[in-house]
Amino acid sequence: MAPTDCGVCADTDLARLEPALPSTRAVVLTLIALAMGGFAIGVTEFAAMSVLPDFARGLGVDEPTGGHAISAYAAGVVVGAPLLAVLGAKAPRWLLLIVFMGLFAVGNGLSALSPSFEWMLVFRFLSGLPHGAYFGVAALVAASIVPREIRTRAVSTVLMGLTIATVIGVPVATLLSQVWGWRSTFVIVSVLAVLTMALVAAFAPRDAARPGAGALRELAALKNRQVWLTLGVSAIGFGGMFAVYAYLASTLREVTGVGPEVAAWVFAIFGVGMFTGNLLGAWAGDRFGFKAAAFLLIWSAVALALYPAASHSLWTLFPVVLAIGAGGGLGSILQTRLMDVAGEAQTLAAALNHSAFNTANALGPLLAGMAVAAGLGWGATGWVAVALTLGGLAIWVWAALVGRRSHHVAS
Repeated sequence: MAPTDCGVCADTDLARLEPALPSTRAVVLTLIALAMGGFAIGVTEFAAMSVLPDFARGLGVDEPTGGHAISAYAAGVVVGAPLLAVLGAKAPRWLLLIVFMGLFAVGNGLSALSPSFEWMLVFRFLSGLPHGAYFGVAALVAASIVPREIRTRAVSTVLMGLTIATVIGVPVATLLSQVWGWRSTFVIVSVLAVLTMALVAAFAPRDAARPGAGALRELAALKNRQVWLTLGVSAIGFGGMFAVYAYLASTLREVTGVGPEVAAWVFAIFGVGMFTGNLLGAWAGDRFGFKAAAFLLIWSAVALALYPAASHSLWTLFPVVLAIGAGGGLGSILQTRLMDVAGEAQTLAAALNHSAFNTANALGPLLAGMAVAAGLGWGATGWVAVALTLGGLAIWVWAALVGRRSHHVAS
């Protein structure tokens, strides 16, 4: 029987681990180590957007074309997450985390050395390959070391590294890029990745490979309709946030009329919104489950609809950017949802969430860039974002209806 919508199919590995949970100190140190990887990933993912005008100019392309480097990174995540998850299915999770961060460090180091935009595309794609697999495995490790009723909050702690990156890492990297050049952003990320490798090696639990783990068991996730619908919510619904964020620096310059020193503060405000949304989203996910995702999608659609008008003034833009960032709390809710519907195929399903997330990261900037290139103006990025967010909400409704029908049949 296919897993139902009510969470009956929760990860059996997690259930077995609950009686022997580690000490509070060990949990905290492990979560810090995992979050550091999220911080490194957050800096490269979001700072690449904030320095887009700089590397586009430095490599001799216009900004809509420069946005293709962001899409190339996202494409690497989409490809790498399922591929690396399946290939590493039999390996211990702590070792996978170290290997993935090593690959991430190399990819970003090469990005800093890009001699042309064509090579930049290749290196950004390579940098993206381990992104989703790292987050997927890190989320499973985080969920396995805490009681079931706070799983979403544990997963959100891993993602907290990403949100802290948007508050601190991205603004700092943006400012440093003004002094040392855009290449320094990717050097910083490589250093952070190496630091993560050291922390994971020191503090992550030395779990053994799961009994019966293998590629075939992981691929079983692809037969589950609820897995695909949850991924669809992420792939389409998150595209709205990226459609706006990818061109926020350009909008600030061309529409709001502010320089890069002010733009850094706007990106920090977005990060504060994302940090807050991650905390509240995790709480709502543990309390209300998948229903919390619908609220966040509606919230995001309203905030994004306000963006085109708000972008003409810095003071109206501040609260709207804060609200758009808060929509990022959707991530931990969807990650936990996949744990509940994926059955035994936990690693692949968890990694696929980040493939979906970065499908959004590719789709949003691509469609928004096309709208700008068509002469619709920078404000059009907001209307593209609204359409994508409402598309994600429609898929959520579909998933809820399918889940209700499956539960009715099962009972």
